[in-house]
Amino acid sequence: MLSLTNHTLEKLEMLLKTAGYKVRYEKGNFKTNACLLQNSKVIVINKFSNLESRINSITELARELEIDYKLLDEKQVAFLQQLKQTNLQL
Repeated sequence: MLSLTNHTLEKLEMLLKTAGYKVRYEKGNFKTNACLLQNSKVIVINKFSNLESRINSITELARELEIDYKLLDEKQVAFLQQLKQTNLQL
């Protein structure tokens, strides 16, 4: 289980940034509080959502993305694998 802290949010953002994605916070009416713009590697998060919603939204997207492990360092690979394992346990 992920802790719902700013540090966790920063780790998720850095993971996606290293993988080539850009995370933006903008005003929007997203049913899931986030969306992935197809073929552009841009993730848009509703800037009015709370910390828990932001973490949950980014985590869910990170689980589904095809991320090249070669781009990540060892800690980020372990973190991503932890995210994907958590998904399997739910």
